[in-house]
Amino acid sequence: MPVKLTELEAGHAAPNFSMSITEADEVATLDTYAGRYLILYFYPKDDTPGCTTEALDFTARKADFSGLNAEILGVSRDTIEKHNKFIAKKDLGIALGSDSEGHVTEAYGVWVEKSMYGKTYMGIQRATFLIGPDGKIAKVWPKVRVKGHVDDVLSRLREITG
Repeated sequence: MPVKLTELEAGHAAPNFSMSITEADEVATLDTYAGRYLILYFYPKDDTPGCTTEALDFTARKADFSGLNAEILGVSRDTIEKHNKFIAKKDLGIALGSDSEGHVTEAYGVWVEKSMYGKTYMGIQRATFLIGPDGKIAKVWPKVRVKGHVDDVLSRLREITG
C-alpha cells in the first residue's frame, strides 16, 4: 500500500529511492547524497508555468544551497529525454530525476488523486522534502505554493545549519 504524504514527518528516515537523473546520465539513490543535505522536490510536469518557475528559482539559488552543503533534485514522472530538453530550453542548473515508473512518487506519498473541471485523475502533488546528511527528513513542505518557496527552503536550511 502506498504511503500517504502526511505519514512522512521530520525525524523519520527518508524513503530510499533509485532513479535516473540528468547529471552524468547516472542512477541516483538516497545514498548518493549521504553526508550532504538533499532538497528533494516533486513537481507535476516539465515546461509548465509553475514547474518552470520553481526550477528557475532553485537554479538561481543553487550556489546558496551548495554553500550549505546541499544538493537539489527535482523529480517528476517525465522521461530523462524530456528533462534534458527542459534543462536546455530553460538553461536550468539543477539535476532532475525521472520517476517514470512511479516508485519514488509513491514512496514519498506525492502521487495523489486530483480533480480539475469535475474530472478526477492521478498526479503529482507539488511537495518538497529537506533530507539531512543522515538520511532523515528534516522538514516537509506538503503543499507547495511556488512563489517564495525556494526562499523558505533556503531559510529553513540556514536555521538547521546555523
